[in-house]
Amino acid sequence: MIPTPNPPVTFEEFVEWKPENRRYELHNGGIIEIAQPPGKHEEVIGFLASELTLEFVRLNLPYLIPKQALVKPSESESAYSPDILILNRPNLASEPLWEKFSTATQGASIPLVVEVVSTNWQNDYIRKVGEYELIGIPEYWIVDYLGLGGRRFIGNPKQPTISIYRLVDDEYEVSLFRGDDNIESAAFPELNLTAQQVFKAGLTADEIAGGA
Repeated sequence: MIPTPNPPVTFEEFVEWKPENRRYELHNGGIIEIAQPPGKHEEVIGFLASELTLEFVRLNLPYLIPKQALVKPSESESAYSPDILILNRPNLASEPLWEKFSTATQGASIPLVVEVVSTNWQNDYIRKVGEYELIGIPEYWIVDYLGLGGRRFIGNPKQPTISIYRLVDDEYEVSLFRGDDNIESAAFPELNLTAQQVFKAGLTADEIAGGA
């Protein structure tokens, strides 16, 4: 983490400063460097991105998964770089920050966002749930393939869990998926995928059997 300056950095200052090919986020004016993830983390992201791309191509939906786009809440000097961000291409014409900063601010532009949990799990389960809800993102997945999140979020004993937050009457409702549970997605209701298939992308069979 880069110490928060006084005064805090604005969004415009952040995007003008942000180096290419390195991941940073802005949290209430403080710049956060995203550490290089382990290989298993990237395998989970790659697997899910491929599966979701196949599904929206099959359904002929006008979606895309950008490489470095940001998500910005309108009420704070924050900007997030999700592990997987699915954008609704037609709505990008209504995005005020898209052309200059490749940044989405409207729930109508973001059918689905996915975060794969790493050691800073509090950001995914606490900060981003609230921010994504305020933006109006209709669906948010937290993929916790190592079971790192707090027990109040994934239960006790902790185990690999996919938490899917769906926007209902402007508030998130969460469903948890583990093991051979079929993932239930409002964004992709015909998706044929289990939680275990996702976890296997980042774990060996021995690790899964041992409840890693």
